[in-house]
Amino acid sequence: MSDRREQRVLDALEQNRRRPPKFDAPRIDMSHGAGGKATHKLIEGLLLPALENPALAPLSDAARIPFGDSYLALTTDSFVVRPLVFPGGSIGELAVNGTVNDLAVSGATPLGLSAALIIEEGLDTEVLRREVEAMAAAAEQAGVPIATGDTKVVERGKGDGLYVVTTGVGVADPELDLSTASVRPGDKILCSGTLGDHGAAILIARGDLDLEAEVLSDTRPLTPLVEALKGTAGPGLRLMRDPTRGGVGTVLNELARDSGYGVVLWEEKLPVRDIVNGACEILGIDPLYIANEGKLLAVVAPDVADAALEALRGVEGGEEAEVIGEVREEPERMVLMHTGFGGTRMIDMLVGDPLPRIC
Repeated sequence: MSDRREQRVLDALEQNRRRPPKFDAPRIDMSHGAGGKATHKLIEGLLLPALENPALAPLSDAARIPFGDSYLALTTDSFVVRPLVFPGGSIGELAVNGTVNDLAVSGATPLGLSAALIIEEGLDTEVLRREVEAMAAAAEQAGVPIATGDTKVVERGKGDGLYVVTTGVGVADPELDLSTASVRPGDKILCSGTLGDHGAAILIARGDLDLEAEVLSDTRPLTPLVEALKGTAGPGLRLMRDPTRGGVGTVLNELARDSGYGVVLWEEKLPVRDIVNGACEILGIDPLYIANEGKLLAVVAPDVADAALEALRGVEGGEEAEVIGEVREEPERMVLMHTGFGGTRMIDMLVGDPLPRIC
């Protein structure tokens, strides 16, 4: 009887996942910007139907736009993090790295960035100078010029200090076909390092947690890690994503939903620092849903998984990489985790985000 009841629950969940999203919220709230279910409903139920076109349809980290005999990759992002400066980084550095990383995990070589600054009246000039210099330094480290931009000033109390909007353009790699359509059962899921560092750093900087240990944001360009994977895995590299808003849990739910396959994780393989795990326990949240700004997830063919893992571990920022899971035929469109206690639990997509304004 319990098996039949469990199957009915799974069938009901599967039917819900197959239904087209419907956006019927009367007003926008903070959950709609958090990267979880509410964000997906907003995008797929309201924005996508109005803007739908072939370039937008895949909803990947960067759009592929035909350009002669090749493709350009195009991405844009906005950064509203609070506070502006946090352990390990700041909004300027984060804005550059975030956009470079969206291009990198799409398999593209970044060519240039644009940057729009929305400045609140009354912002200290030295704060603005520091963030522009941080953007310049991050762009130089990533080897990508900030080629154009815009500046706007809004009234005091209307801008929270500084918002940054960055757009990046790159050249797509013609040898790679990175998409959920390329994913196959048996493929391994690699994570390039520890989870939740950025979110924990923001929490501590805000004073939300009374912890003495220092946690640094992991913000960094992912280009070296991506190049290592491309050079090692070759055509066995199926998909890459950077788990920012909504964290690893959201990215893997998107993978399961869009591929039609199941995803299985092993809890003991998840790389999480003790201090981050402790902070999450205090707040009652799961590190799988905390934003990262310098980590990538990669789906690779099983025959190249070991080599890909060693390649990641040989690059700065990838020393703690792990194989955290695999793609399976079942359960369709779901993410399950084998726990350290010998059981399993479903990893669903959150409605909102327990940590707003962290990127």
